[in-house]
Amino acid sequence: MTGTLVLAGTPIGDLADAPARLAAELAAADVVAAEDTRRLRRLTQALDVRPAGRVVSYFEGNEVARTPELVEALAAGARVLLVTDAGMPSVSDPGYRLVAAAVERGVRVTAVPGPSAVLTALAVSGLPVDRFCFEGFPPRKAGERLARLREAAGERRTLVYFESPHRLADTLAAMAEAFGGDRRAAVCRELTKTYEEVRRGPLAELAAWAAEGVRGEITVVVAGAPAAGAEAPDAAELARRVAVREEAGERRKEAIAAVAAAAGLPKRAVFDAVVAAKNTVEIEPSPGKGLS
Repeated sequence: MTGTLVLAGTPIGDLADAPARLAAELAAADVVAAEDTRRLRRLTQALDVRPAGRVVSYFEGNEVARTPELVEALAAGARVLLVTDAGMPSVSDPGYRLVAAAVERGVRVTAVPGPSAVLTALAVSGLPVDRFCFEGFPPRKAGERLARLREAAGERRTLVYFESPHRLADTLAAMAEAFGGDRRAAVCRELTKTYEEVRRGPLAELAAWAAEGVRGEITVVVAGAPAAGAEAPDAAELARRVAVREEAGERRKEAIAAVAAAAGLPKRAVFDAVVAAKNTVEIEPSPGKGLS
């Protein structure tokens, strides 16, 4: 009889969000594989439970080496519980290799469903949720990041990304370049924690905000590309979008080109809209002088 691999969701912020089954699984497991044993200790203290089995570390640095050891324990009949720092194991966290190896050996794999930063951010973003895709962390190198984002520029589904706080401003700026600065997005920071914040707006606006510095765990949700043949924005909206990009520091020529590309319009049409908006001045009648 082979054992069972249990993937356990853990709180993404508030420890009170821990699944009710998590304490029971921690107490029953023969082996608890944790991404960070110190965080596991804090979690078990909060849940008032003591793991009965062996606790081992399982993180990016030792995932390849430790996977065969855990698979052998599973094959021998052990119940192995895998927990990461926050959310579901294997979703941008260690776990995929272990799941794949366990499945290959015919080991049963199950889960204790729990909190998910992906679904939480998507739900509170205010963006369409009927179809979405999770893109994980964008590449760290600027060139690779921009290339990857450009590949997703035409994606119609809502996009969800993870990002570190110190790279957020650069990533949002690259998203504005790849998707268009007027594309709607939401930056979700410190979800379920004391200083939770959800910032919504056009990508160019969010990039300018993030340039001042942002802290905490970050999830970014970006609206999908508009449908082909969708109704074109009117002149006032085109001018507003150009103004948003200019306020974010972009030159007018580049802003017009980006807005035109995003709207599927000639650059001349956007230029004319900007000129029209600039020349439209509401003239208030001056108070009459010497009139009776």
